[in-house]
Amino acid sequence: MTTRRTFVSSMIGAGVSLPVMRETAFRRLLDAEPIAGARPAAALAEDETYWREIQRAFDLDRTMINLNNGGCSPAPTHVLEQMIRDLRFSNELPTEHMWRVLEPRIESVRRELAKDFGCDPEEMAITRNASEANETMIFGLDLKAGDEVVFTTQNYPRMQNAWRQRERRDGIVLKRVKIETPVASTKSYVDHIAAAITPRTRVIEVMHISFMTGYIAPVREIVELAKPKGIRVFVDGAHAFAHFPFTRDELGADYYGTSLHKWMHAPIGTGFLYVRRDKIKSLWPLMAGGVDQEGNIRKYEEIGTHPAANHNAIAVAVAFNRGIGAERKIARLRYLRDRWANRLLAASDRVKMITPIGPTMSGAIGVFGVDGLDMGKLGGWLLSKHNIVTTPMVNDEFQGMRITPNVYTTVDEIDLFADRVAEAIKTGVA
Repeated sequence: MTTRRTFVSSMIGAGVSLPVMRETAFRRLLDAEPIAGARPAAALAEDETYWREIQRAFDLDRTMINLNNGGCSPAPTHVLEQMIRDLRFSNELPTEHMWRVLEPRIESVRRELAKDFGCDPEEMAITRNASEANETMIFGLDLKAGDEVVFTTQNYPRMQNAWRQRERRDGIVLKRVKIETPVASTKSYVDHIAAAITPRTRVIEVMHISFMTGYIAPVREIVELAKPKGIRVFVDGAHAFAHFPFTRDELGADYYGTSLHKWMHAPIGTGFLYVRRDKIKSLWPLMAGGVDQEGNIRKYEEIGTHPAANHNAIAVAVAFNRGIGAERKIARLRYLRDRWANRLLAASDRVKMITPIGPTMSGAIGVFGVDGLDMGKLGGWLLSKHNIVTTPMVNDEFQGMRITPNVYTTVDEIDLFADRVAEAIKTGVA
């Protein structure tokens, strides 16, 4: 579309005057745009000519097939190069170059992330990952003995450990809710959470996307359930932001934490914490800021000396994602998910999808199981014999395998993965 091409062209032109850009930084996006034309996202999802240009923006080890982008994704080459340039520049004279020249540019990053999330920049703190953002919420809220916190048994273990520490230190009560896998419906999910609420409930922590199953939770419905009761909702968005399009107002969230080294393609060790403006004053930071920062979102960034290069390169990743477009991106990710899932379902009636593969209940993340096949052994076999990186999910509630392709993943890689799993189903794994 013309507006996106104009945007990409303007970013390349800006490279003449901005030290953080090169003329070639967005060349792949510019080359891809005429291929896309005015076609809708769904039609473009399976156009390998277009996505081949996007894939060329990444320098990867193609001897391996990486289907674990849910853990951490590679950054496009030009994002990594900016970070490296800024690290070198910092190292020349850190107190001047890093603190005086580069660090103030975090305000541009704050502005651009806030624009995509749909919030005021004064509500956006730049963190190192979702864990730091979410633990700021968990440890920053005043709670007393007997106060109750609701979350599911599948919430991320690090967050559960943080709540357990508060349980030990402060005497709060944890209500762990077991929800069926796969989730039966939006109503079923909300009903399970609602059943755990009592007059002493103070917080509900919800994963926007389950790291275990890929299920997209009904965050807005949980918020609408909780707010009239005075219950805060902490949203763990580690896998959601830049994965599929949404804004703060669509969720109704007051608190949101995410990583940016998954689906935003930012450098490893980047994330953000959103806190609605009128909640900032009452949420303590992990590391103390000044008294004058009490109502300032920047108090959550008081972590001591750290590289400015990492968080400044987020701005390049934001521009890269905008150049693709959120609708195009999720259409492609769902196309790749459906390609392998449907092939496996057709290969054997022993294959079960743990992740719903509809148009709204999940994204790139897909989890499947195979009756009679040890998924941990399957993962080891795929890695050792075929150089395919996956994520076996073996726990008390189900046994499956998480597959997370990304925009650089090729259909040949998806098909090879599906072929090898089909082979394993027929002949087993050694």
